[in-house]
Amino acid sequence: MFPEYRDLISRLKTQDAHFSRLFERHNELDHQIHNMETGVTPTNSSAIDTLKREKLKLKDQLYAVLRKAAAAGSDSADAADAVA
Repeated sequence: MFPEYRDLISRLKTQDAHFSRLFERHNELDHQIHNMETGVTPTNSSAIDTLKREKLKLKDQLYAVLRKAAAAGSDSADAADAVA
């Protein structure tokens, strides 16, 4: 997920509690959905669809945080370049 932000994701998981919670919940949902789709956990298609919608919302939230953090990081780099 978001390979272009791999380094930023690693940093945010340790420095941003909100991002870390979102990321962890997204992974939990991914595992739950996989278990349901492979028959490990009994379920129905409605429950899977509900979890997939929640996972997609989390992915959108994660992406928004990543874009904001990336923009803030590039602003900081631009400011440092201007001072140098």
